[in-house]
Amino acid sequence: MEKYQLYTTMGAGFESVVAKELQSLGYKTQTENGRVFFEGTQEDIVKTNLWLRTADRVKILLKEFKALDFDTLYNEVYDMDWAKLLPVDAKFPVQGRAVKSKLHSEPDVQSIVKKAIVDKMMDQYHRRGFLPETGSEYPLDVHIYKDKARISLDTTGESLFKRGYRVEHGGAPMKENFAAGLLKLTPYNGTHPLIDPMTGSGTLAIEAALIAKNIAPGTWRKFAFDNFDWFDKSIHPRMLEEAKAQVKPLEAPIWASDIDQSVLEFAKLNAHNAGVLQDIRFKQVAVKDFTTDLENGIIIANPPYGKRLKDKKSAEELYEQMGEVLGKYTDFSQYYLTADPNFEKYFGKKATKKRKLFNGNLRVDFYQYWANR
Repeated sequence: MEKYQLYTTMGAGFESVVAKELQSLGYKTQTENGRVFFEGTQEDIVKTNLWLRTADRVKILLKEFKALDFDTLYNEVYDMDWAKLLPVDAKFPVQGRAVKSKLHSEPDVQSIVKKAIVDKMMDQYHRRGFLPETGSEYPLDVHIYKDKARISLDTTGESLFKRGYRVEHGGAPMKENFAAGLLKLTPYNGTHPLIDPMTGSGTLAIEAALIAKNIAPGTWRKFAFDNFDWFDKSIHPRMLEEAKAQVKPLEAPIWASDIDQSVLEFAKLNAHNAGVLQDIRFKQVAVKDFTTDLENGIIIANPPYGKRLKDKKSAEELYEQMGEVLGKYTDFSQYYLTADPNFEKYFGKKATKKRKLFNGNLRVDFYQYWANR
């Protein structure tokens, strides 16, 4: 089977988490900023899209070259065997990024690459006029960094965080792969209890249940490669069946609570869609009234933080309640994600460790309080 040079993309700060995931799936990896590289066949493309919890996309690196001028860019792209990759009716959007490079105009980079591919396909398929672009989609991108150009084909399609279990509703819920990334920064593996006392739409608790039960996060969705005409169509259904056979029962309890009953209804619906409703104990309870008899587990939460002055006050009061109520469970390791730089002051305790992350474009801190065991 043909081997491809593959790489995954991920949110800033999660490179080492994704690299670890790939290594545990059996791959040798190389990491650079925002990307982790590995090699693999079509089977590996399916496997990584199906199983990676914390990455955004899996791409095939098609070509890499130095591009200091548009002629070089055009010629290098034109020289590729596009008919091998794209059928005559392929829809092939090209996305362009250029950073710290001589060729800095992204629209120009994009249109030159597109023109080179179109010209080559016209020659290879002996066409005149235009290409129909009515068939399957082959999402391409060109990325130029410090004058080094990379041409890639995205095998994923919609980003991997779109698992397919979440019902859209108001507010800005945490992305699924970001939630999984936070869980991977804790020792959580399903053998100890997990509590999310501010669960919102339930993403952290659901992702924890998927980890604990060994459910592949890509179970419910299709990928871009499903429509590539040269891709072996038998691999995905076979690997999906294999993945489903590896699901195991939950070992330790997962609790998820929130002050807002209407939000909990969404969380339950999401959990139901992900097939883990029976595995999570949902309860309406405010942080100040929270109690548990569970021991030696993990508490993880993404408390709201106040952007406006009025909210700021209530957020600070909430952090104080968290410190008073949750802080006393010292046999639990506790992890809190917030954009508030004064969190420790109100929580009343300095974190064992703090990790800087970006949730989308928002700079946040992951405060880690390790258990006294």
